[in-house]
Amino acid sequence: AEQSPPRRTSVSSCSIPAAPRPRPRPPPWPTLPARPGAAAPRPRTLCLPRRAPAASMATPGRRGAAALLLLPVLALALAVLPPPARGFSLPLQRPADCGDSHYFDVSRLACGPCGAHQRQSAGGTSCVCQPGYRMVSSNGGSSLVCEKCPESMSGVTQDGWNCIICPKGLTPEGKCKCLNNEILGKKYMQVTRCVRCEQTFINVSKYCDCSSPNILTGGLCFSATESLPPKGVATVRFAQLGITLTSAWFLKNLQSSASACWLYSNLTACQALGNMCVMNMNSLSSSITDACGLFQYIYVNTARLGTAHSIAFWRHNLPWLYYGDQPGLASQVLETNNFPTIFSFKGTDKLQFIAASFDAAGNFLKWQSLEGGILQLCPDTQTKLNAAYTFGTTYQQSCKISVSKILLDFANPIFYDLFLEYNDDNGQQYLWAVPVLNLNLQYSEMFVNQGSNRNNWLLTRRFFLVDALSGKENDLGKLPRVIRIASKITISIRLVSHTQRGTIYPPLITIAYTDVLIQNPETQSVMVSFSVSYEMNQSEAQIQTDITLGVLGGLAVLWSLLKTAGWKRRTGSSIIDLQTVLKFILFYAGDLANVFFIVTVGKGIYWLVFFKAQQFVSVLLPLPSQEEDFVTYIACAFSLKALQLLQLLVSQLTIDIFFIDWERPKGKVLKAVEGEGVIKSAAAPVSIWRTYFIANEWNEIQTMRKINPLFQVLAVLFFLEVVGFSNLALMDSSSSLTRSSESYIAPWSRILRFGVSAALWLSIIMVFSVFYERFVEDKISQFVDLCCMSNISVFLLSHSCFGYYIHGRSVHGHADTNMEEINMNLKREAENLCSQRGLIPNTDCQTFQISISRKMRLHYDRIHETLIRKRGPARLLDSSANTFEQSTRAYNAMNKFLSSFIDHVHKEMDYIVKDKLLLERVLGMEFMEPIEKSIFYNDEGQSFSDVLYYGNETTLLIFDILFFSVVDLASQSFVLAAILTYLQQEIFRFIRNTLGQKNLASKTLVDERFLI
Repeated sequence: AEQSPPRRTSVSSCSIPAAPRPRPRPPPWPTLPARPGAAAPRPRTLCLPRRAPAASMATPGRRGAAALLLLPVLALALAVLPPPARGFSLPLQRPADCGDSHYFDVSRLACGPCGAHQRQSAGGTSCVCQPGYRMVSSNGGSSLVCEKCPESMSGVTQDGWNCIICPKGLTPEGKCKCLNNEILGKKYMQVTRCVRCEQTFINVSKYCDCSSPNILTGGLCFSATESLPPKGVATVRFAQLGITLTSAWFLKNLQSSASACWLYSNLTACQALGNMCVMNMNSLSSSITDACGLFQYIYVNTARLGTAHSIAFWRHNLPWLYYGDQPGLASQVLETNNFPTIFSFKGTDKLQFIAASFDAAGNFLKWQSLEGGILQLCPDTQTKLNAAYTFGTTYQQSCKISVSKILLDFANPIFYDLFLEYNDDNGQQYLWAVPVLNLNLQYSEMFVNQGSNRNNWLLTRRFFLVDALSGKENDLGKLPRVIRIASKITISIRLVSHTQRGTIYPPLITIAYTDVLIQNPETQSVMVSFSVSYEMNQSEAQIQTDITLGVLGGLAVLWSLLKTAGWKRRTGSSIIDLQTVLKFILFYAGDLANVFFIVTVGKGIYWLVFFKAQQFVSVLLPLPSQEEDFVTYIACAFSLKALQLLQLLVSQLTIDIFFIDWERPKGKVLKAVEGEGVIKSAAAPVSIWRTYFIANEWNEIQTMRKINPLFQVLAVLFFLEVVGFSNLALMDSSSSLTRSSESYIAPWSRILRFGVSAALWLSIIMVFSVFYERFVEDKISQFVDLCCMSNISVFLLSHSCFGYYIHGRSVHGHADTNMEEINMNLKREAENLCSQRGLIPNTDCQTFQISISRKMRLHYDRIHETLIRKRGPARLLDSSANTFEQSTRAYNAMNKFLSSFIDHVHKEMDYIVKDKLLLERVLGMEFMEPIEKSIFYNDEGQSFSDVLYYGNETTLLIFDILFFSVVDLASQSFVLAAILTYLQQEIFRFIRNTLGQKNLASKTLVDERFLI
């Protein structure tokens, strides 16, 4: 081997190892090499047996000057956000995109040019000298000075600082070439091998020695005469546990990182210092000696270095950790600029999140997409993990993870700077910085980020998932005492107000950390969650809802007052008493329930249609927290409707009803007179079976509804669970009714669940009722026809002076006959060979609303009192006659009175027949008061069904829908809601049928045993 000129060496700078030494651990940043000495021994090149290479370190050698006079300028810069056109964006550049003549600047996350005679390093994050050139000085990155080697010494040493002779040729990198089983080494005279000292030692003492008064920290040597940052405090505060401990990692690296960053602007050292601040939760206090205090000290005093990418908060050579700490900045950051792209539901629009990752020592690792579960600690399939970033899909994932698994998988923390990728009009890739809301951050000992006031928030940039490093107290090789885990991560996407093209504000990632005191990792576990939520400003929608409720609520008050006035008219009372006030409250409860129901159904269907059917996003679903008012409206509607239903049942169970039998005796029969022993002729008795028959039919239709309740419930459940309409209630952008078992199933939206189920309930009842009544049968009309064929009229009083009349008097004179005569009568009717069935000659109207006079009511009550006296105490009974005979006489008296009343026999209690005015029909009340004569209003709508379930289908349907929805919202199960809804229908039907049957038997004198 050829020899180079001799150079003086010291014993301390060269050692002869007796055996291979393990590779020393490098410090967490590259160190700046020293300037070469004036004289040096000529090295010889020779090939030695392969051994582990010694690590080299390089630190920059630029000294920073204090810049306290720039504080006012800095404060002004922090208060001014970047121009709206740029926002917080930067072009996406990777180390591989920089080319041979550029390097990747880890502090700016962008490519920078290398100097003369330089090229990109193998890692891409710094520059190295071209082959044939040696380093003269280096500050890292592009701060490198290269010098051409002499022609006689064209090779360069492995560390790049010296030129040497290579007898076996050169590699493409300009190093000496060796055989496969050899490694390049150096030999100085009799010394076997030398390793270059760390550059800061050479800079300070010219030797590998850092004696007093020089300062040795973190493997680096600093001169005592240099302006060093304040001495750092290597403590980490775990506020949740109330523990402050001295971190072995901080103790080793905090001061050296801060000093190297401050003196030499060492990029990796600055990143490492920033990471230690992040491990301290970015908390800021009056102290400037913790990690964040040292970072802020350097940040404030390096304002002269300028900003990166024109972002005021991003200092050159430093990581971007904060968005400033002035009040109100968070709102400006989150809402001043729109994200410069649009999103659609039609397609597979993805949120292209990308993160720059660093290790704890500050080394840049790589750019990596969040797809694949980078931030999701819970394991799952790739398809379900990646669904988190499908635009419009609300994502929720949670699980419990063992602490031992966390320690195994996350032994070394990884730090992330998160961006959202987009393309400009020319297809150029850009990144938008995503702010972080760290809920554990403390500002002056206060958790400012845990409140809802954005003006108090302090947004940050960098975060980690698991920190099992800072909690190690004495030995970095042992288990930590405390670990910190990102237990709750939420990415929030906020839609720009009044947008029609799917424009969003920059996303916000909210992180809550949990401190875990390590005791027994095998048995300890922690609950973690990851979610992606979408929101928009709901204040305008809430205002519109409040206005609608206010207007409809006011109209409900007026409507209830009109109903109360109509009720007072029908009861024949004009005094406003406590009963009147109570009745108004009941009316208003039902009407207000309808108001809440209309608003909630309208709102649910609105969100269902406009959210699922939109192409370019203009609306987003309310968050679960924003649905609370909606759920409250449903609860109020259900409670008020239940009150109305109870009042309805009470009113139906207390009606007065009587069946008027128009049948007259056919001839006379001989009848023995009891006690006299003689036989006399008497009128033939009229069969009671027709009355019993009508009573049974009335009993059956009391609880009949327009649609079979069981069919209704099963139909709703079929469409929801079998057809798949329930999938429309998922908080995602898909409007498909089927979902793959392998795909991610988004959480349910309570508003959409209510909207889908209510729409199905209403659609089924409308289609079925119209079709069934028109093409199958109309039970109410059939009952009226049956009354006419049976020669039985029905007299109903739902109020004191108001009720209904069904004119069932047969046009054939009698109905108690054989089948042949009945068929003949029907044939005559079909051929118009007899008069019409109406109460008034030559009319067909058989149903009437009746408003009776006070005199008529008093007379009815006198007869009715004797009719029901058989159920009274025994002392009230007439001793001269038995109960049965008394009841029979009372029944005959009532039948005779009502039939004569219908036949206008009682001139003092006569009635007139007329049509209701249109306004009377609309308002459901009568303007004329029946003072002298009662009034029969023609009623083609057969409104006597109002005293039955049938005429109150709307009330019952709304109650069923609300009951179904309340159960579903509480249990998130359509099946359970359907089962319980059917059960409550049957319970109320049983109560109504049982008590209604008793009332029917009591008022009509039909024995309850005949009501089957």
